[in-house]
Amino acid sequence: MDCTFTQLPYGDTGFFSQVATAYATSDSKLQPFYKHPVSIEGIAAAINSRKQFKTDRQLIVGELQKQYGSVQVHEKVNQNINLLLNDNSFVICTAHQPAIFTGSLFFVYKILHAVKLAEHLSTHFPGNNFVPVFYMGCEDADLDELGNITLDGEKINWDTNQSGAIGRMNTKGLDKIINRIEGELSVQPYGKKLVQLLRECYPEKTDIQTATFKLLNALFGEYGLVVLIPDNANLKRKMIPVFEDELFNQQSSEIVRRSIARLSEDFKVQAQPRDINLFYLKDNIRERIERSGDTWSIVNTNITFSADEIRKELNDHPERFSPNVILRGLFQETILPGVAFIGGGGEIAYWLELKGVFEKYNVPYPVLVLRNSFLVLEKKWKESLDKLRIPVTGIFKDELVLLNDLVKRESVNQLSLTGEITHVNSYYDKMKSVAEQIDETLTTHVAALQTRAIKPLQELEKKLLRAERRKFEVQQRQLSALKKALFPNNGLQERVENFMPFYAKWGDDFFKMIYRYSLTLEQEFRILTC
Repeated sequence: MDCTFTQLPYGDTGFFSQVATAYATSDSKLQPFYKHPVSIEGIAAAINSRKQFKTDRQLIVGELQKQYGSVQVHEKVNQNINLLLNDNSFVICTAHQPAIFTGSLFFVYKILHAVKLAEHLSTHFPGNNFVPVFYMGCEDADLDELGNITLDGEKINWDTNQSGAIGRMNTKGLDKIINRIEGELSVQPYGKKLVQLLRECYPEKTDIQTATFKLLNALFGEYGLVVLIPDNANLKRKMIPVFEDELFNQQSSEIVRRSIARLSEDFKVQAQPRDINLFYLKDNIRERIERSGDTWSIVNTNITFSADEIRKELNDHPERFSPNVILRGLFQETILPGVAFIGGGGEIAYWLELKGVFEKYNVPYPVLVLRNSFLVLEKKWKESLDKLRIPVTGIFKDELVLLNDLVKRESVNQLSLTGEITHVNSYYDKMKSVAEQIDETLTTHVAALQTRAIKPLQELEKKLLRAERRKFEVQQRQLSALKKALFPNNGLQERVENFMPFYAKWGDDFFKMIYRYSLTLEQEFRILTC
């Protein structure tokens, strides 16, 4: 698919946090909170740092091979898994929870950004290999966030009463949503293919993490994407020393609180640490671990441990201990030979709190890359923009601002009283000079008269514009439809829409298009007109 694109800074969209825009522009206030700049030089430094760290490559490759044993593996994925045995192979990682049917579009954008960056770095660092890895946050339990998709403007929720880690939940009940998807999308050119794929990946009696793994393997295997399910006893065994330190000494919370105290002087912080930044996972339980004296208890249960008991539990069943947001990145970078992590604004914000934790445990801190963001502007909407004479970069403005701009531009009547207001201001400025020569204190009285004179003119200008807008009802309806389509729920398309309507229409070409127009280290927003 050939598209045209327009690129602009994240800050110009009005949809990204202060931290995200500051990070994308290399704000000096954030530099103490990360290790390497987002550049080729930063990647080179991350590679050198990673080479000094002993990664158990045999372990990660062995576990990945077991994981992929149940699916048909694309040759490029096999090659990438095996490359991880080599000391000159490094990971470009992105991560997300296993939202049903991938959740929102940015899920896909993250993945293809990792693929594109891995390919890009291979050309800059000959003799080294870069493997794109999707780290599945399958131990998250936020079903309100992960158990729904938006289709044709309607939020569709997964009706389930399961609890615990979402990755371990079974897929029962998702067949109803697949039926709904079939009803809406099977008429599209690739709709039936999509529905068939969903039925294959999300059969009953499988769990969400396995279903998501199969879906991502089917969609992105040809790109060489390696998907890792870290809910694994052997992988977590590498974290036993860290987890034990967390249970008994609780040092990470103090380190992060110190970082937050400094960071919050200029920015809103993303994540707050707990005294113990671990959850306990067992069956359908996913609850925080708390300590009181020499007793460790699992919140909302009757489960308690003594010091010897919890140490034994950790060594016998490391899979029952789950790092929260404060320790998850440390786990990821301990088991994977990573040099770059691609995340959204919220992820970057909490990673900026964590550098001290990485330093405490001597784990290399990767280059943080703000993920790619897109607005897919289909031609019918571009035609609407053209008719309204709105540039593509203008669509980020508030709807009322756009309408006022349009009315002022198209109206044959005078709507602006700028000249009149300027004239009044000039008159009163002259009166101030006259008054000042007689008594300086009179200038305050003249200024008050000036304010009282200007305010009615400003109110009249608003009324003129409001009255004139009524003559542009057709354009107003067109503009409202445009904004609703491109910014569902008054948010970014990528945070609401799912990939499936685009895939049903364009098939694999949709992913090829996103891959083709993905940036690498530039960290800017792209509008794609297709």
